[in-house]
Amino acid sequence: MLTTFSEDDYIARALGGGVGGFLLKSGDPRELIAGVRAVAAGGAALSPTVARRVIDTLGGERLTRAAAARARLAPLTGREREVVSLLAAGCSNQEIAARMYVVEGTVKAHVSAVLGRLGLRNRVQLAILAHEAGLVGDDRGAGPGGPVA
Repeated sequence: MLTTFSEDDYIARALGGGVGGFLLKSGDPRELIAGVRAVAAGGAALSPTVARRVIDTLGGERLTRAAAARARLAPLTGREREVVSLLAAGCSNQEIAARMYVVEGTVKAHVSAVLGRLGLRNRVQLAILAHEAGLVGDDRGAGPGGPVA
């Protein structure tokens, strides 16, 4: 997209719509040419001022949310983290039990304990928190059955 508009709403709508680049007409002509070439070659391009706003807005928010989620999960034991990781990867209690070589009741006890300690109402909230923390796919939480995909 080549435009004169650099408001956050325009940027968000364009990026959300799948554009390969967002370049400002007021930018350096060399940057415009390089950006068009990059997008034409299958890459992506943002005007430097747009890139700074995207990084400040989206990157900072995502990093802050991830750090907060990791801090919230920090008090969990290794075993609880393993259960949470598998739960967030979409495993049922029965599948988690099989991977961890425990009975299903043990998994249920871990899930209940974690929900209570973190003040969460259900597994969905726990899975979202685990995703925000980047816990899903973490080999340390994969258990004896192998890495979580």
